[in-house]
Amino acid sequence: MFHLLGPGVRLCDGISRREVMRIGGLGLLGAGLNLTDLAGAGGAADRPDGRASSFSRARSCILLFLMGGPPQHSTWDPKPDAPSEVRGDFRPIATTVPGLSISELLPRTALAADKVCILRAVSTGDNAHSSSGYYMLTGRPHQPKNFENANPGAPNDAPSLGAVVRRIGQPGGAVPSAVTLPHRIFNTDGSVWPGQDAGFLGRACDPWLLNARLSGEGNAIQEIALPADIDQVRLDRRRELLDHLQRRLDTLERSRTFDAQARQAFDLLGSSQTRQAFRLEDEPAVSRERYGNSPFGQGVLLARRLVEAGVRLVQVNWYRGPDEPPANPCWDSHSQESARLKNVLGPPTDRAYSALLEDLHRRGMLEETLVVCMAEFGRSPRLDGNGGRNHWGSVFSVTLAGGGVRGGQVYGSSDRIGAHPAEGLVRPEDLSATIFHCLGHSPETQYHDPLGRPQPISRGDVLHAIL
Repeated sequence: MFHLLGPGVRLCDGISRREVMRIGGLGLLGAGLNLTDLAGAGGAADRPDGRASSFSRARSCILLFLMGGPPQHSTWDPKPDAPSEVRGDFRPIATTVPGLSISELLPRTALAADKVCILRAVSTGDNAHSSSGYYMLTGRPHQPKNFENANPGAPNDAPSLGAVVRRIGQPGGAVPSAVTLPHRIFNTDGSVWPGQDAGFLGRACDPWLLNARLSGEGNAIQEIALPADIDQVRLDRRRELLDHLQRRLDTLERSRTFDAQARQAFDLLGSSQTRQAFRLEDEPAVSRERYGNSPFGQGVLLARRLVEAGVRLVQVNWYRGPDEPPANPCWDSHSQESARLKNVLGPPTDRAYSALLEDLHRRGMLEETLVVCMAEFGRSPRLDGNGGRNHWGSVFSVTLAGGGVRGGQVYGSSDRIGAHPAEGLVRPEDLSATIFHCLGHSPETQYHDPLGRPQPISRGDVLHAIL
């Protein structure tokens, strides 16, 4: 089966798959291609009168999401003068920027620090993974905060950043405007976090989800390969059939959205050049090695290839794989933090992140590609008796690079033990406003919710000082 998304029920305009199949017999296309799951219609957003596109330096954004919550003390905000139970086991190291130090866990990134802006006073005020993650991924606080194992649904159904990009972006082209890989982020009980889809905008505005198996030895992304029993000739015949059916349906206004979705899906399937963007095996071995053989490293490399192909926003998740320990999954280091950081978490992140910045710079793409590295929150200021830290949404760090952001700078600061903001507080809505600003959309740009009410794409303030 050819699926980029999970089961979809309705399209953005409200027409269901069953209705389309009943009206035009689209079931004749067979089960080989599930086109409604493949693509969704975006739409131009309504802009306030007299407002032009904003900063617009970035053509695309790569969002790296380190699920679980990295400790700010052992990554971007070391506290060498704090007590040992605060500073942890890792010392700060100098970077290419005079006076700027980061953790020794990030030696490769230290050499690229002139390209990075560190926000050291980000805060959600939420200590639960899924509700704080919802806030970071949508720019809207969860109702209520501190709600662990939260699930999607009203009133917490704001669209994700990628969904908003799909909604306000210009439709067309063979690639989607927003992609998430290699898996969704989910709770301990297996349920999916809220804030990863289009929410009240409708399933067809969801970012395309690539459920991918990625490694240095090989990868499997079934979503972008034709099924074994469908060759190019057969695909062309199915497209001809769809065109014929569409001519029979062209008097129905609501069928046009489905037509646009289906055509984009066929464009992707029928274009070997576009499908090539997903083929990591075509990347030179030295490049694949530079990003690292971890799923995260290969996902970051795939993100670079996708923005080259025209995708506007790619989100790469550090996700809970089958080998993650149940008590310490991903960056959620409740015990033995030092060992996890040194042996599992730090090296692949440092390798992939630095490789991406250097690669984009070498290709002349960094100025037009915004790279955001973030998580749902940080970690508590003191190590506990298990050698771990707890959830901490009061203050943590986020980094930005490229896309019009000035590198080699720090914005804001935490207090002496990394527990609370000291100055330069940044809320998730400020981060979303800045991302959209760099992509050329004023935060006041509007779309409409299901009740027809205008909604701004962000309620935050652009961080002009870092641009």
